[in-house]
Amino acid sequence: MYVELKDINKHFGDFHVANNVNFGIEQGSLVALLGPSGSGKTTILRMIAGLENPDSGDIIIDGKRVNNIAPAERGIGFVFQNYALFRYMTVYDNIAFGLELKKMPKDKIKERVNELLALTNLNGLEKRYPNQLSGGQRQRVAFARAIAPNPSLLLLDEPFAAIDAKVRQELRTWLRQMIYKVGITSIFVTHDQDEAVEVADRIIITNKGCIEQIGSPIEIYKTPETPFVTEFIGQSAVIEDYHRLNGFEKGDYKGAVIRPEFVEAFKSDNQKFKNVIDISEEGEITDILFRGNSLELTIDLNGVPITVHRSLERREVRVGEKMRVLIFKLFAFDDEKAYLLENSKLKERNINNEHLESYLYNENTNSFVI
Repeated sequence: MYVELKDINKHFGDFHVANNVNFGIEQGSLVALLGPSGSGKTTILRMIAGLENPDSGDIIIDGKRVNNIAPAERGIGFVFQNYALFRYMTVYDNIAFGLELKKMPKDKIKERVNELLALTNLNGLEKRYPNQLSGGQRQRVAFARAIAPNPSLLLLDEPFAAIDAKVRQELRTWLRQMIYKVGITSIFVTHDQDEAVEVADRIIITNKGCIEQIGSPIEIYKTPETPFVTEFIGQSAVIEDYHRLNGFEKGDYKGAVIRPEFVEAFKSDNQKFKNVIDISEEGEITDILFRGNSLELTIDLNGVPITVHRSLERREVRVGEKMRVLIFKLFAFDDEKAYLLENSKLKERNINNEHLESYLYNENTNSFVI
């Protein structure tokens, strides 16, 4: 492992912000520290950078314990949430700053800065000041400045937080491409699961100072290991008395989580679903959001708001309309773990999600059923 944290603990007063944190990161990987506010992710990042000191444990970079090594000597580039650009320096001088501190020859500095201006698509902006740039351009300057001295590790603290939604989407792809192009091991902090899933190779989920789960985006989404991850990842509806749903019996669980992809909602007169209508539930649409290629329905299911995605090709629906809701699986959880449960009545009839999806598509008309 290129970066390792072993038994890391950190307190701020009575608050245990890092509680026996252990993980390793392979060289060249792009990793997201993902969690809600106050979960300890930024403090972990700052301890790796040397901006905070752990109370106990070891931080190892490239096989070397760095606890007592100054931040400037750790070979780390850091992109701050607010970019921390020097207001009275031009783009060129901001990027050159770290190289000048290293007393690099001026011709080498010019060569490196020009290389980074081209890499980050900032050519022609080198004489501008930060207040003359857009948010996306400032983020690119901060990135160029951080990698200018060729650090062995790049750390980014919520790199997209100060950017509007449209530019943020573009920069996610750009940042991922840039990091792979320069081949630098990178860790970024975010509370936005969409960012983590789209950008990172692996995700480390933090909660109350602890590591809840580590894995690829697909692994974490499809196989959450703890109750927290089950609720935190995806558009999850939490229901305690899940056993009142058709096809689910009571077990030794505290509750369950239902995701949109676990649900099918249809009108009661839709004959395609006549063989499962008896094991569906009745709900009422309370909200409809247009999501570009689909509708996102919120359906009240006996007091529990369930999120359902609906194709635009299907019949129009409206707020207040009654719908039949079929839940074919859910994640149940106890105090420690999460478990995937399937609808037993659907299993008895040998019906699964693929069968349900086939009901929705008419091959003769090459369209979705009503």
